[in-house]
Amino acid sequence: MASKLTARKVETAKPGKYSDGGNLYLIVSETGARKWVLRFTWRGRAKEMGLGSAASVPLADAREKAGTARRKIAQGLNPIEERKRDGGIPNFGEMADNVREALSAGFRNEKHKAQWKSTLESYAASLRSKPVDTITTDDVLAVLKPIWTTKAETASRVRGRIEKVLDAAKAKGHRDGGNPARWRGHLDHLLPRPSKLARGHHPAMPYDEVAAFVADLRGREALAARALELCILTAARSGEILGMRWGEIDFEKKVWTVPAHRMKAGREHRVPLSQRATDILARLGEGRSGEFVFPGHRPGKPLSNMAMEMMLRRMKIENATVHGFRSSFRDWAGNETSRPRELIETALAHVIGDKAEQAYRRSDALEKRRQLMEAWATYCTEGSVPKVVPLRGKA
Repeated sequence: MASKLTARKVETAKPGKYSDGGNLYLIVSETGARKWVLRFTWRGRAKEMGLGSAASVPLADAREKAGTARRKIAQGLNPIEERKRDGGIPNFGEMADNVREALSAGFRNEKHKAQWKSTLESYAASLRSKPVDTITTDDVLAVLKPIWTTKAETASRVRGRIEKVLDAAKAKGHRDGGNPARWRGHLDHLLPRPSKLARGHHPAMPYDEVAAFVADLRGREALAARALELCILTAARSGEILGMRWGEIDFEKKVWTVPAHRMKAGREHRVPLSQRATDILARLGEGRSGEFVFPGHRPGKPLSNMAMEMMLRRMKIENATVHGFRSSFRDWAGNETSRPRELIETALAHVIGDKAEQAYRRSDALEKRRQLMEAWATYCTEGSVPKVVPLRGKA
């Protein structure tokens, strides 16, 4: 069968699709870009295999590549998979690992890096063996639909990470066309909007139950129990507590300074330590080994990020999470004290106001927050609100 294309036709063809026979096509985009595509059926499904840009792959070479691919198909082999094995196109798993490593320098902590790895390995497992140039919208939807309404926040993160991996693949020349994981103008037509999904808050223990819980907690000798109590007393995030290093603590001033790279907001945060919090740290310091306040079983590593949650389970607590104690503190401070909202939010390391307001807010109100945290520590011990005298002038 005579060929339908000539070298001249390849150079001058207007936007459209042109067959050369044998399912080899020249695709000319509206921008004038020209690429070769071989179409074939694999296990009952239509497939497309890119053979390169017509600017760098002449007609004769495109025919040769198409012929090689057709011979593989006749042998019962998927030419796309075979090309990946030959080192031409990486699979999604390889690309995801490379992107994670490239981005890891900008991650705030090891937990973020681990989450990138675990979410893509767990939820996007079906994509890992696929060459990045073959991943379609259907493939992405197969990953997202099972968790889109039940694990909304996780699903949104998985989608964003898949999008970033496929964008990187395109930047490396491994993909053409649009990104099948893109939200705006694509998946937003196929999935409900994230804002309309049920987003549950972390279950929080009512603050009037915290004192009894802390009393039970103090009777336990496990290192995770001390980590959890300190987490409650400081209203800190679990990652900040588990990553705490001895060099961050000033016992003389009773201040714990969390460096910016370990904070969610990416800025340094000073935590005033109550007397009880200081006592916990002083006791732990007597047998310190290594840089971490809460060392794990592996040398040079902190306690597992599941240690405190497991402590809650062993105590048969079902109505609360570790993160939820921050809400317990927030509710207590808002309902039981007269402290300003801005002070309470600062204690939680939340960013207050817009950028202009933040630029003028030079002080972190450390001493005012010290009174608040001491009152919270007393409440966690006695279950009552101590009378706190507001600071007036010099403390």
